Parts: sequence; C-alpha cells; structure tokens
Amino acid sequence: ELKSEMNKTRKLPLKKDTRASDSSQEDAIDQWARRRKQFKDSKKCSSTGGSSINSTITEGSINSEDARSVDLGLYSENEDRGFYTENFHSASWVFRGDDVSPDNSPRCLSKRPRPVAIRERTVKIAKGTGNYPWGFRIQFSKPILVTEVDTNSAAEEAGLQVGDILIAVNGTDVTSMPHSEAANLARKGPDILTMIVGSDISRYPNTPRPTCRGYLHKRTQSAILKGWRKRWFVLKHNGYLHYYKHKKDEGKCRPLEVTKLEGAEIGVDSSLGKPFVFKCIPQAGSRIFYFCATSNQEMKRWLEAMDKAVHPIHQNHVWVDVTLHNTTLPPLAIKNPECLGLLHQLDRSRDVWIQHYCILKDGCLYFYATLRSTPAQGGLYLQGYIVSEQSLGSKRSVIELKPPSEEFKTFYLCAENVNENKRWITALKASINKWLPLHQAIQDFMNRPLEETRM
Repeated sequence: ELKSEMNKTRKLPLKKDTRASDSSQEDAIDQWARRRKQFKDSKKCSSTGGSSINSTITEGSINSEDARSVDLGLYSENEDRGFYTENFHSASWVFRGDDVSPDNSPRCLSKRPRPVAIRERTVKIAKGTGNYPWGFRIQFSKPILVTEVDTNSAAEEAGLQVGDILIAVNGTDVTSMPHSEAANLARKGPDILTMIVGSDISRYPNTPRPTCRGYLHKRTQSAILKGWRKRWFVLKHNGYLHYYKHKKDEGKCRPLEVTKLEGAEIGVDSSLGKPFVFKCIPQAGSRIFYFCATSNQEMKRWLEAMDKAVHPIHQNHVWVDVTLHNTTLPPLAIKNPECLGLLHQLDRSRDVWIQHYCILKDGCLYFYATLRSTPAQGGLYLQGYIVSEQSLGSKRSVIELKPPSEEFKTFYLCAENVNENKRWITALKASINKWLPLHQAIQDFMNRPLEETRM
C-alpha cells in the first residue's frame, strides 16, 4: 500500500539546473493526493498479480553530454519516478522509422507512413569565391539532404550541418523539387543564400551555433614580451575558442589555448585607445582576453558569433520532446501505437509483480496506472535492448529486456498469457529495430552510392 511519505521530490527539468517553484510543488502535492485517492478506489477492482500506481522501473537520468533529466515529477517512497533513459544518448542513435523492413512488420504494427518530427531554422550563407562559393553538397533525394559541409566554409560558419533537410531556398519551397532545380535556384539568387532547413528526430538536437574563423591580433601580457600578436582563431560549434600561431596549424597542431565561452562577458573595449578592440572575460578564472580586428565589420562578425556561444540555446532531442508530450496524453490518445495492453513488471527488490497499462511507440514503452489514467507514470527508452522469452521462478513465459551494457538495468515483464507475451515480444523487437546505432548508420551511408551536387 502506498505511503504518504513525500520527503523525496523531483521536477520536470527541460533545461539544466531548473528549480521548481513553491506553486509547482503545491500542484504536485495536490496531484499526489488525487492519485492516492484514485489508488484506493481502484484497489477494489485490481487484477491478479497486484495493482499499484507506483512504477519501480523508472529513473530520471540521462548520462550524456547534451541530455537533460526526463522526470515526470511524481513522488515515491523508494526511488524517483520518470523515464529510465540511461540507454539513450541522442548523439549515438539514428531513427529509421517504419520503412526499415515493412515485410517483417507484425500485424500489430501500423504500416501507414507517418510524418517525421521536424525542427526548422533559417540559415543565411554569404556567397564566397570560387566554383563552390557556399561550401556544401546536397544529395539527390526527397527531401533534399545536406551530405557534406566544407571546413572553413561560409556554410559551416552559418551553422549548416550534415543531415539537414532543405525545406525552402530563397523563399521557394523545395521539398518536392529535384535537387538540381534547387541548386539552380540558389545559383540564380542573391549573394546571401537564405534557406529554411530542418532536422528530424535522427539528428543531433541542439540548435547549431555558428563557427567563426579568422586572424585576430591578441594582446599578450607576458612579462618578457608585451604587445599584440597575430593569431589564427577558431570558434567551434561547441562554444570553445581555439587559437593557433598560423592558419595552417589548424587540424595539424594542438591549439595554443582553448577557452570555453559559455557564460563569459564580451564587449567592445575603448580603454586601450585602439580601434576595433573587444574583450572577453571567461566565466572560469580572472583572466581578460583583448582582441583587435582589422575592421569594424570584422569585429561585429566576431562579437555576434561569440555572443551566441556565450548564451547557448539548450534543447531536448526532438524525440525526447515527443515522448514528454505523449506522457501528458491519455493512453489511447497516443497516435498509431505499435502495441498496447496490460503488462506486469517485476519489482526485484520486493519480489512482486506490479501491473501497468502499457503503450509501445517508436522505441518507448509508456506506463500508466490504468487505461483511464493521465498522465503516464513513467516509461522505458528501449534503444539497444535485446528482447527474449525466458522462464523466471514459477512463471514459464517472461519477457526479458536485456540492456546493451551491464551498467544498465535488466527488466522483466509478463503479459496475461503466453500468446500475449509473444505478441509483445514481436512488437518490442520491431520497435527497437527502428533505431540504428550511429556508427552503423554512417557505415550504411558510406556504402550507398549517392548522386550529389556541390554548391
């Protein structure tokens, strides 16, 4: 039976270091009171195997560089509730969708094509010189895909990424246009190429930060040598500023220094009596960097790029956004589920089976207290898990979800009968198969002949 102990609380942080307000805590307490009443009411009609609104499967943590906690904000007497997401790293998995092997899809899966979640953004690229003035390649496909972005190019500085989908070029929709026509549209346009591009759920989630490269004069404050030294500076997408002695050293030699710009103070400086000077004060340490550009336009270019590195935009992976949205819906409101029904999950600490109403969708297993419950209690991200049928104790047929690494948890589920178990096993395997490890996706991509146009 559930206890009213609420000494452990968790929030739903979509951004790092988010703190819940007093009002949100009060709302959560009210929600908990409603859930407790719901549990008491539903206990009278619970099925065999036990019924509980507690989900012991979940942990709200993601151990990756760009990931945030995905916690549903429920209270618990034992452990925090939410999604068990440690096996999902957004930069390590590529979503293949329903078109992987339609002939092998079980009957419980929907074969209807579904739209991919797209995050759109505008990219403006200044035309350079040479035969390929923008510095990227597009692939013959629908939609048109960016397959290569040249190093040090205008496209890279504008934040264009491999895998971006072209949606519009200079205001014209190109989603159903051959890539050769889109290329001509760009070539005949103005010197500033304006494109609307999108990234689907197979792509890295964070908004790209523009790079910036070029020579700047850096003020040195060495006790022996004082003055200004010309150095080659590189601001990378990850928000770190590298500098080298010469341009040719980039990629060949280690940088002379690397500075993290996130949280730093930047701005124009007139204290040295020299034009086009700006300064940077990193958040860590007390050192002040002084830089001098060759023109006011060049100084503004650097300040704009550095300001975006100082104030980065943190975003969840699009697929994480989708799963979070789905948790707010009733079970039957999740569109085109791959499998649904009652499952019992083994709580190994207490050796009891806890019943959930479950929805399987795109590699995510959602857990609800009952068919009429809202929101979801939690869930499991299934990327990399191996599904098999095992015997466990007195149960001859149990679904085992084995993780890709021993550091992750193994889960045991059981349906109402053997046939239901087999139905769930087939659906789980197909749902996991929608996700491909990044290294394998890259290898498949390299082995496929492509027709490309260089821009």
